[in-house]
Amino acid sequence: LEAMGHPERKMKLIHVAGSNGKGSVCAYLSSILKAAGKEVGLFTSPHLVKINERFKINEEDVSDELFLEAFEGVMDLVRQLLKAKPEEFAHPTFFELLFLMGIYIFDKAHMEYVVLETGLGGRFDATNVIEKPLVSVITSISLDHIMYLGDTIEAVAGEKAGIIKRQVPVIYDDTVPEASEVIRERAVQMASKAYPVGKGDFSILETKDQGLSIRAEGEAAQAFAAAGPLVLKIPFEAPYQAENAMLAVKTAAVLGQRERGFRLTEAQITEGIRTARWAGRMERAGENLYLDGAHNPGGIKAFIQAAASMAARQKKKAYLLFGAVSDKDYRAMARLLCEGISWAGIGVVHIDSSRSMDTEVLAEAFSQAYKGPVRAFETAGEALWEMKKQAGDELLFCAGSLYLIGELKVQLKGMERREDT
Repeated sequence: LEAMGHPERKMKLIHVAGSNGKGSVCAYLSSILKAAGKEVGLFTSPHLVKINERFKINEEDVSDELFLEAFEGVMDLVRQLLKAKPEEFAHPTFFELLFLMGIYIFDKAHMEYVVLETGLGGRFDATNVIEKPLVSVITSISLDHIMYLGDTIEAVAGEKAGIIKRQVPVIYDDTVPEASEVIRERAVQMASKAYPVGKGDFSILETKDQGLSIRAEGEAAQAFAAAGPLVLKIPFEAPYQAENAMLAVKTAAVLGQRERGFRLTEAQITEGIRTARWAGRMERAGENLYLDGAHNPGGIKAFIQAAASMAARQKKKAYLLFGAVSDKDYRAMARLLCEGISWAGIGVVHIDSSRSMDTEVLAEAFSQAYKGPVRAFETAGEALWEMKKQAGDELLFCAGSLYLIGELKVQLKGMERREDT
C-alpha cells in the first residue's frame, strides 16, 4: 500500500468483521449509502460464481476490464518489490492480492466511501492494515475457523475485536454475552465508544415469503424518524436479517454523529434496507428452494430458526442438502441441524475444493444424529437434482459452505438454460 501511494487514506472506510452476518451488514450499508447518493465501493468474500462479485462499485460488480487492469497493476508492483527488496518483501497471498486489487479499483473509480469486509478473523486479517476507518462494525460471533481463531467464543471475539482502532467508534452485535464482554473491554482499551445492538432494538411486525417488516426502536430509530416509528421492510425472510439490518442502521446513525455534513433521511434508510441484495443467505432460488451459507454453529442456529419458521408458516416438510469444508466443526453442525428441526430427508455433498469434507465422514456424522437414511453425493449437480426430486412440492434447504452455494447457483443456471432450450 505504501508503494501504491496509500490510496486507502483518501477513502472513508467502514470496516466490518464477525462470524455471521458481516456480508449482509456490508450489503445493507452499501445499499444505504447508494440510496443517499454517495459513491460507494464494497469489498466482500468469497464470491459465489464469478470473482468480480467481490468488488462492487455503486452496487454493480466491477467490469472485467477494470478487474484486469487492477490485477496487472498490482502484479507489476509485486514484481518490482520482489526484485528490489527480496529480503524484505514476500509475495502476497491470494486474499492479499484481492484486497490490494480492491483498493486499486476503488481508487480508480473515485469511491468516496468503501465498505470493507474482513476475510478471516480481524486482528491479523490483511484488511486490518487500514489505519483510521470511520467506524468499526462487529457482527454476531460464533465458533468459526477454530484452527486459526481459537476454540472458545472469547478467543474468536478477541480476534474479531482486533479491528477496533483507537478512538474509532465500534458498533457491535450484543446477543452473545461472552463476545460482548471481550468487545467492550477492547473498546475501553482503545478509548473507542461502543454501540451495542441487541434484540431490544427492534420488533418483528410481519413475516412473508418475500421478507420481513420490523419496527426499529431506541436511538437508531430516533436518529431517522423522530416524529414516529421507523418501519423497515427487509427483503429476506430469515429472522436473523432483522439484527443485521439494525446493525447497519445503527452504523448509519453513528456515521451521522461522526461525519460533518453526513445526514441521512428516513427515506434513504428505508430505501437502502428495502433494496439491499445479498445472494446465498436464505436466498429464495426457486420454487420451494432456498440457499443459505450457514457454515458455523452460530450460523446453523440462525438457519434452523429461519427454516423451521418458514416450514411451519407454509405448512410443508423440510429437506436438507448440506456440504462443509474441513476446517469447520462439522460434527457440532450435524448435531445442531438434527436437534433443531425434524428433517424429512438429508443429503450431504462433496464440494469441489481441496478443503472439502469427505462425504462418507460427513454422512457418518449426520447418521449419528439423524434417525433416517443420509444420502451422499459426489457432485453438486447430482445432489441438487436428486434432492429436488425427493423433496417434490415440499421445501428444500441447501446450507453449509458458501463454496457449495456458489456451485449450486451454477447448476441452477444450467438447469434454467436447459429448460429454456
